[in-house]
Amino acid sequence: MRNKNLSIRTAVVLLVGLTFSCTDDFEEMNRNPNSPVVVDAQYLLPEALQTSIDNYWGNKARNQRLNFDHAMSWVQYLTRNIYENEGDNYNVQPSVNITNWEKFYSSGLINFQKIIEGSSPESSKPHSNYEGIGLGMRAWVFSLLTDVWGAIPYSQALSGTADEPIFAPAYDSQEKVYEGLIADLALANEKLDPAGPAIKGDILFNGNIMMWKKLFNSLRFKLLNRQAHKVPGSGAEMQAMLDDPATYPMIDSNDEIAQLKYGSVPSNNPWNDILIQQGRTDWNISSTLVDKLKELGDPRLEVYAIPGNLAGGVISGHPNGLPGEIATTYLGYSATINPAVFATTSSPAVLMSYAELLFVKAEAAFDGDIAEDAQALFEQAISASFEQYGLDVPPTYIADLGPLTKEIIMTQKWIALFGQGIEAWTELRRTGYPVLPPHDPRAFFQNDGVLPTRLVYPSTEYSLNADNVAQAETLNGGPDNMKTTMWWVE
Repeated sequence: MRNKNLSIRTAVVLLVGLTFSCTDDFEEMNRNPNSPVVVDAQYLLPEALQTSIDNYWGNKARNQRLNFDHAMSWVQYLTRNIYENEGDNYNVQPSVNITNWEKFYSSGLINFQKIIEGSSPESSKPHSNYEGIGLGMRAWVFSLLTDVWGAIPYSQALSGTADEPIFAPAYDSQEKVYEGLIADLALANEKLDPAGPAIKGDILFNGNIMMWKKLFNSLRFKLLNRQAHKVPGSGAEMQAMLDDPATYPMIDSNDEIAQLKYGSVPSNNPWNDILIQQGRTDWNISSTLVDKLKELGDPRLEVYAIPGNLAGGVISGHPNGLPGEIATTYLGYSATINPAVFATTSSPAVLMSYAELLFVKAEAAFDGDIAEDAQALFEQAISASFEQYGLDVPPTYIADLGPLTKEIIMTQKWIALFGQGIEAWTELRRTGYPVLPPHDPRAFFQNDGVLPTRLVYPSTEYSLNADNVAQAETLNGGPDNMKTTMWWVE
């Protein structure tokens, strides 16, 4: 009997041991290799880049085209011959606010945050170059969000999967967001090492780490300039960057334009999908842009636009904000976007051009924030914009502009930014330039005829994050409407 009891006790011990042994290995044994918990940066990066840049440039889907449908009309690059209430007359459908907010946060920022966390020194696969790209691109997306909405969820925004998750993130003021973005871009520059580990999945620069450094330093310089009149010391930071190009390389030629070069369908340029694949003809070139370029004798007009098919070869536009029954009469007569430049399958989406950076430097020099020659930088910027499209600056073009002023700098920057509607809208709101013509008397604008200063927060924030979004009005210094002034306005 004693031996029998001993055998039973031994069996129990063995069973318990096996149970604990199985428990220790259970997670490993039951992990599905086809559904990984952690996705490598090389697989996250192309998706994060593609979706973020598509959403910025003009997306194929309706209500995701903040740049193409709205900002491009608000700065009077484009106008509509139908559906004028989809941006042209200052109307913004609630779905536009919701969809763009969600796409930037969920499709872009979350993936860039995963790249940062998965490649940080504390991770199982540390990789400084992936971490640097994640930091810089996270800053780029956040810069778009804050420049569109003002105060946004920032410091707590990506904490939904943290050890102590935050599902109702607080809002940060635009000033605080800029402070964080500028610091993150400086850190990204430190992390990125052209002699460091190689990367995969880079659909923007094909693994060229130096180009990533140049983009992020150029972006940092731009944000410093944008806040220079608000934050003491911004000019000194800009000058320090210029004085040390080895540490802070920036975009230095048209060969280094930061742009996503698309491929064939289904990865084609969104404008190609809208205008060519879908065959939509809703958009014309605004008479504001046409008239200004004709006034200047500017050959970029024929790069940006082609005549309407009923216009007898003449490039002309029509005013913004016209009711559909009037605007439709211009169909076939007003100029349209040049598809050979902007709407082929492989036409690029530009994040930042060499000309844009030179205009930023020219403005900073003109304002006295950096010790550089404003006129020389301004002339280089114009030359770069013309060269970007294979053109030469006409012999008397610059001289005919007259003595340099802030308005002349910003008006030329507006011309050069064609396509980058959100960027041009930001600069127009910030500086008041270019001065847009009075509204056509036949036009009907919503928002009391006031150029939108920002977008209102999506209704989803009021239902899911009500207490915090209410605090955003205080941070913005005004009500949640499209008239409240942004922090960086001069």
